[in-house]
Parts: sequence; structure tokens; C-alpha cells
Amino acid sequence: GDYEDYRRHLYGGLTHKALLVDVAGTLLVPSQPMAQIYRQIGAKYGVNYSECEILNRYRRAYEQPWGKSCRRYVNDGRQFWQYIVSSSTGCSDSHYFEELYNYYTTEKAWHLCDPDAGNALEALRKAGVKVGVVSNFDTRLRPLLRALKCDHWFDAVAVSAEVEAEKPNPVIFLKACELLGVHPEDAVHVGDDRRNDVWGARDAGCDAWLWGADVKSFREVAERIGVVV
Repeated sequence: GDYEDYRRHLYGGLTHKALLVDVAGTLLVPSQPMAQIYRQIGAKYGVNYSECEILNRYRRAYEQPWGKSCRRYVNDGRQFWQYIVSSSTGCSDSHYFEELYNYYTTEKAWHLCDPDAGNALEALRKAGVKVGVVSNFDTRLRPLLRALKCDHWFDAVAVSAEVEAEKPNPVIFLKACELLGVHPEDAVHVGDDRRNDVWGARDAGCDAWLWGADVKSFREVAERIGVVV
């Protein structure tokens, strides 16, 4: 539309100078359903809830107000995840927790939501668009991106455990823009959560597209910005 044309005029054919990307649910998805993994690994520790029960208990636990800071992911996130695992499964065995926690740091636990993401992100960077991660995650995120060999797709990573602010707090988006050296109005954020990703980014002054609705692939993201993959 006219707005995009106006922006392309500003940025030499592109609509934005920077792309911010959410991780869980947008860039990466769990390879197997969470409840299945909790039950599978938990079998030898006496976990006998069904997957359906685990999922319901997980959702209830996840939605509880969390701690004084309200931040779920502090440092390595262990405290929060211990609470989630024991609430979801009724098992507080530390060996069980460690096995689950470590599983989610390995490349077999996750896969790319869009297998073509790398090509699109590389094309954007070649065209001069800065690309950054904005994620509510603990300090396992960087090693996880390395394990999946996608850390080199990004110019910067803003992870809530390090920034000490979680989406939808605009602070984490502003930090990402600062790391990329762009103004918030020069950036568009893509994520799958309306509240955290779309409203959060817009509160920070960025543009935002909802993954799965506004855009469904990274090729589409690149093309909307004005870069042919």
C-alpha cells in the first residue's frame, strides 16, 4: 500500500532496516509435543499422568503469577522450570528434572518451523537488513542456536534472561534495536503471540507481523520487506 511505498522511498527500496524474530513458535518449534516428552522421560521416574493431564497442569502452572520480579526466565531459568516440571508431572526428582532440562538444550529437541528460514535471513542480511532475535528464554538460548547451527543468521540476540525484561515489555525490543544500531520505527518484529510479539513490539515503536497470520514463511517476510529470496 501507500505506507509501504513511502517506507521503500525512505530506505532505498526496502520497507524496514531491521527484522526482529521471535524464537519459540516462530523460528523453532519443539520436535515432539512437550507433554509427550515429559511423560516419556518421566516414565522411569514414576510419572503416570496422561499427556492430557500433563498439558493441563503445565498450562495452569505456566499461567500462575511468578515471583516478585514477574520474570520467568532468570539466568538459566532452573527455578522456574523446576516449578513447571514438578507442577506438570507431580514428580520433583532432581534427576528427572536434569534429564528434561538438558534434553531441551539439544538440537534433537527442536527443529526449524520453516526449513527455508536460513536462506531468507541470509538474503535479508546481504541486502543490508539487520536481523536480530527477541526471545523470552533463559540463558540456554545462545548454546541452542549454536547447536542448531543458526546462530550465524543473526546480528544480535536479545534474550529476556540477559536483558532482564520479558516481552511484551518494550524494553527488550528497544534493547534489540540498540544492539542492531537502528531506531524502533526502522524495525519490524515477527512472532506468533499477539500479546507478547505484536502488542509488545508496537508499544516499543516497532512494526509487527503475526507469524501464521500476517506472514507464514521467512521468504514471505523477506519479500514483504522488499528482498527477493
